[in-house]
Amino acid sequence: MSTLKGKVLFITGASRGIGLAIAKRAARDGARVAIAAKTAKPHPKLEGTIYTAADEIRDAGGEALPLVVDIRNEDAVAEAIAKTVETWGGLDILINNASAISLTRTEDTDMKRYDLMHSINTRGTFVCSKLAIPHLRKAENPHILNLSPPLDMDAKWFAPHVAYTMAKYGMSMCVLGMAEEFRKDGIAVNALWPRTAIATAAVRNLLGGEQAIKGSRKPEIVADAAYEILTKPSREFTGNFCVDDEVLAAAGVTDLDKYAVDPAAPLIADFFVPPLEGMLTFN
Repeated sequence: MSTLKGKVLFITGASRGIGLAIAKRAARDGARVAIAAKTAKPHPKLEGTIYTAADEIRDAGGEALPLVVDIRNEDAVAEAIAKTVETWGGLDILINNASAISLTRTEDTDMKRYDLMHSINTRGTFVCSKLAIPHLRKAENPHILNLSPPLDMDAKWFAPHVAYTMAKYGMSMCVLGMAEEFRKDGIAVNALWPRTAIATAAVRNLLGGEQAIKGSRKPEIVADAAYEILTKPSREFTGNFCVDDEVLAAAGVTDLDKYAVDPAAPLIADFFVPPLEGMLTFN
């Protein structure tokens, strides 16, 4: 596959950030994107709604279907996927992007926040995948892509924020198991994670404000890497834990300066992947 023209994508958390960037990259090919997210009205701290995202997707050349969906609600997910299939006649790609984060140590993590992370990250990924798979089986080149990190059972990734790491690794464990479970069906299941911090609301609000944003890359680097994955033959590329810069390097893209928010600022490495030389770390 070399294009996403006419493909139907269901993207969770696509009203802003990485999810929206992936949607807009697909839209440039003429893809059809279902935006499954909670934000229907403007939020004081978060830019964008499912409706503004739909406008941006259409402006980029695609079709858009804004859907108010809380992925913790199985019935809501089932209804949204059914609406997507009814609207466009099928489903080709599921992107599990929605995620909750709380970088708190064990004693500082209240159980409400713990439950939120696990119900959105791990459970939400599982239920969206479960309900999408019957439709993906019918697709020509079906993909599931989880925005989750490589599985590295090193204590350093757990100690500072056990609850969050468990929730994100739960998404990655879905990749590990589902890639093999659905290999015979030709459904690719892969993970993608950024090498560096990405300029999103989470980085600005939770990880250091504007200074952290300066050391980040733009969401477009993840979108371009996702595009490379989603246009690969699903029967040949599955069960991989991809890092954005490695995916792009394999595609011949080695100059990443265009993705830097501030080319003069040192890059900040993301969690769960080893920093490259010269990168700063959050911890």
